[in-house]
Amino acid sequence: MEKKPIALGSQQNHFVDIDEVLPEEEEGDEERMIKTEEKAEKKQQLMSNKAKESRKPHHRSFNRQVSLETGFSVLNSEKKAKEYERKATLTRSGTSLGGANGIHGLEARKRDFSIFKTKSTLSKQNSLLPTRNKEKDHHHQLESQKSNAFSGNQDSVNESVPAGRYFDALRGPELDQVKDSEDILLPKDEKWPFLLRFPIGCYGICLGLSSQVVLWRALATSPATKFLHITPAINFGLWLLAVAVLTAVTFTYILKCIFYFEAVKREYFHPVRVNFFFAPWVVCMFLAIGVPPKLAPQGTLHPAIWCTFMGPYFLLELKIYGQWLSGGKRRLCKVANPSSHLSVVGNFVGAILASKVGWNEPAKFLWAVGFAHYLVVFVTLYQRLPTSEALPKELHPVYSMFIAAPSAASLAWENVYGEFDGLSRTCYFIALFLYVSLVVRINFFTGFRFSVAWWSYTFPMTTASVATIKYAEQVPCFISKGLALGLSFMSSTMVSVLFVSTLLHAFVWHTLFPNDLAIAITYKKRQGREKKPLKKAYDIKRWTKKALTINNNSVTENKDAAQE
Repeated sequence: MEKKPIALGSQQNHFVDIDEVLPEEEEGDEERMIKTEEKAEKKQQLMSNKAKESRKPHHRSFNRQVSLETGFSVLNSEKKAKEYERKATLTRSGTSLGGANGIHGLEARKRDFSIFKTKSTLSKQNSLLPTRNKEKDHHHQLESQKSNAFSGNQDSVNESVPAGRYFDALRGPELDQVKDSEDILLPKDEKWPFLLRFPIGCYGICLGLSSQVVLWRALATSPATKFLHITPAINFGLWLLAVAVLTAVTFTYILKCIFYFEAVKREYFHPVRVNFFFAPWVVCMFLAIGVPPKLAPQGTLHPAIWCTFMGPYFLLELKIYGQWLSGGKRRLCKVANPSSHLSVVGNFVGAILASKVGWNEPAKFLWAVGFAHYLVVFVTLYQRLPTSEALPKELHPVYSMFIAAPSAASLAWENVYGEFDGLSRTCYFIALFLYVSLVVRINFFTGFRFSVAWWSYTFPMTTASVATIKYAEQVPCFISKGLALGLSFMSSTMVSVLFVSTLLHAFVWHTLFPNDLAIAITYKKRQGREKKPLKKAYDIKRWTKKALTINNNSVTENKDAAQE
């Protein structure tokens, strides 16, 4: 059958209107499109009158009319395209990646705790899965595409969170509480797995107990407290308890490193918790220094003990001090907080242990490094530079860390050089002054709920007590001995109260380990709020408006004066 060419002017042309009847939603979309087109046409008409005259109303309707054969082909192609898009964008559950369904996808994603699991563990679990048929593999690929699209829009868990982001999103004594305006990657109303709720700050318990071991050894062996007749059995019992607690905490945290290594990385990037990664090695050195006389009758230790405990500490120290020195987002003026003293105290404790094993030169080296960085940290925290992140008021309880470094420095100098001379006393008096300045501001330490962070009180108080005992040995008088007894009693009482409270919260009330919200913050703050204009730009705009107003008033006054 021959087909004749279709002419525009002929009356035998057959046209069919192929506009399909759209549902209500699609009709609404088309109405919006028509409105936007009409607005664009109006703008073009205002810009040029020629375009307005040349535009004819039948052009649009003419474009919507095609031949019957071409129309059916277009309908079939559009139908196939819609089916392809629906298959490509919908998963097995029928949830799309955009619009309101994206919100449901986010909520579903929040229930997935595997985002903090170790990558090797996930790959091993996937390799053990049985073989699937092609259809299931296809669905799996669609789900992976959905997760990839979701991760492209949301924050990546594996990226290192900037230090300033923690200060912006968190609050509390250890920056462990999320602000109300922030969102997290995990659900708040659901109890997380135990390993995710187990923080690195639990080593604060070990610090408090191990420092008590050193204190009670000094009370039992020091000439200044000989009149108390304290038995060495207390030191032995505390040493066994501290070793048991350290073993339990270390074993639990190793499990966390194995199964939830991404959460451990989040804690490492935390500006406060990164300092607690020094704590395990400081605890081990405390236990070596305060070893009971029954286990080390001669009082000498093998140098391998010092190398085992001080080696990892020194390597981590090089990493952290390098970040402080080289600048960047984690320079000292940005991340300095009272917990930063933990990265300094270990140098003095390592110097004490080095003198115990007979290595005086490494002890002098560590003392010099620790004292130099202590001065830098102390001045940075004392000055509150404009470039530093503002610390919240709730962080004040950890300010007791200020006492630990100068107390440990005085003890280290006395052990290295064999006498409690002028420099050692200078460090001790600095620690004593800071101790008194914190005690008179006792209101800083009230009004907080119990948490593991409370153990931060005990370690500095105990170190100051041991330094006071050494001072009482060099200056034996009623005041020095009374001060040594008073500080020792306060630190021991604090440790006892916290130990009982920890047991009650852990085994009776089951509230010791709440959800660790600090590790689940987003990489960036959630969008949805309008950004306020820059203060400088706003000031310039306001100044310009005011200047124009003044200028206009002055011109008006001049005209009125000229007319008069």
